[in-house]
Amino acid sequence: MSFHIHAHDNENQPIVVPGGHLSLIYFNLVRLQAGERHVFEREELEAHIVPLHGLVDIHVGGHGFSAVGGRQSIWDGRADSVYAGSRGAIVIEAISDCEVAIAGARCTEEHPPFRVTPEEVEMVAVGSSETHSRRDIYHLLGQNGEGRSGRLLVSELYCEQGCWSGYPPHKHDTDRDGETDHEELYHYRFQPETGFGGQFLYREGEARQVVMTGHRDTVLVAGGYHPTVTSPGHAEYIFTILAGRTKRGLLQHFEERHAHLKDAIPGIGTMQAKFR
Repeated sequence: MSFHIHAHDNENQPIVVPGGHLSLIYFNLVRLQAGERHVFEREELEAHIVPLHGLVDIHVGGHGFSAVGGRQSIWDGRADSVYAGSRGAIVIEAISDCEVAIAGARCTEEHPPFRVTPEEVEMVAVGSSETHSRRDIYHLLGQNGEGRSGRLLVSELYCEQGCWSGYPPHKHDTDRDGETDHEELYHYRFQPETGFGGQFLYREGEARQVVMTGHRDTVLVAGGYHPTVTSPGHAEYIFTILAGRTKRGLLQHFEERHAHLKDAIPGIGTMQAKFR
C-alpha cells in the first residue's frame, strides 16, 4: 500500500488495517443514514469513535453512550466522542444522517470504554499567522487516556489557510533520549473542498517524497520527517491517529538544521507537552 491513499468511497470498509504500510493503526470512515447501524467486530484492537457530523448511539458490550456527536460538520465546534476500549463488538446506530471516524490501534490489554465530551477536549494553539504556521490541535484522546488506554492517541488539527503544520520538520520513529517510536495517520479535509495541500516525507540519506493532498485523502507515516502545508484560501483539517510502538507518550525529534525555528514559532513547547 502506498503512503498516500486518494479519496474514494470506501463503502464503510476499513481504509487502513494493521499490518500493511503501518503495523499498528486502524482507520475507517462510516457513513450512515438515520436509522441505520454499523457493527464492528474486532480482536485485540482498541478504538476511538468520533462522529464527524451527525448524532449516534454507541454500544460496546454492556456499555451504552446515547446521542454522541451533534456537530453539523467538522468545522462546527469540538467533537463529542467515545473511547470504545479494546474488547467487544462496537455497534453504531445513526440517530441522524452521519459520518463517523473510527481510529484504532493494536492492543492486547483490556481497557473499559469512556466518553470524551466537547468540554473535556483540550486545545493547544500552535504557531502564528505571521510565521505561516498557525494551527489549533484538539486532543480527543491524549493525556485524558493515560492509564485508561493502550498505545492510541487521537486528535483533530485545524490549520489556517496558507500555513504549515508538522513544522518545524520533526519525526518520531526511534526510541532514544528525546524521541519515541510512533507511527501516524493523517486524514485530510479542506474548506472549501476544492482546497489542496502538500505532504512531504523524507529520511536522511533517502529520496524525498512529496504528494499533493486533496479533500478526503489519507497519508500514512511509518517514519521520517513529515511536514505538511495548505494552499492560501483553503483552511485545512487533519484527523490524526498516532500509535506508539513501545510506549504511549509522544516525544518528537526536530530536524537539527531547523531546530532553531522552535523558538520562533509560538506554542511548540506546549504542543510537545500535551502529547506526552
